[in-house]
Amino acid sequence: MAIVVLVLWAFTAGAGFYVLATSSLGRARAAAPATPSPQPATVPAAPASVSPAAPSRREARRAARERWDPPSLVAAKHAPVLPSGRSLVEFAHPAAGITGLAFWLGFSLVHNRALGWIGFGLAAATACVGLGWFMVNTRAARRADPGRPGPSFAGRMVALHGSGAAVTVALAALAALVLHG
Repeated sequence: MAIVVLVLWAFTAGAGFYVLATSSLGRARAAAPATPSPQPATVPAAPASVSPAAPSRREARRAARERWDPPSLVAAKHAPVLPSGRSLVEFAHPAAGITGLAFWLGFSLVHNRALGWIGFGLAAATACVGLGWFMVNTRAARRADPGRPGPSFAGRMVALHGSGAAVTVALAALAALVLHG
């Protein structure tokens, strides 16, 4: 039974990668306008009696270098240090799935119950994160354009990926309960 779950898990992962590769999520993000580079604030003219402070040599060199920066570098310099929630979920869903698959492979080989339960926990967490990711993307697309049904996915593949994940989680729990270590 552990081998069946392993094969089903690998099949579900393949369907997920296909959905990701054929979806419009990456193109939608790439087509989004880049964050504009911040324009220097205009300083009101100083009275004639007050002379403006001259920039230091270091500031002058930095300004000379930065004027040739491409817009992507300017945006990266002004981006937040922590990733957005969307980026975190886009990484966590496949990463947790692959890690869980590795634990399940270990369980399939040695039938250690701890590996089975870790694999099951990662499968369940991956399913929850994936469902949340899908719902958030669909909701955001509807908010952006109410006439559009949501992100462009291959509907059958999403259904196949989701149902494969549900069956995988159920069979993983059953196998971890039944098989003894």
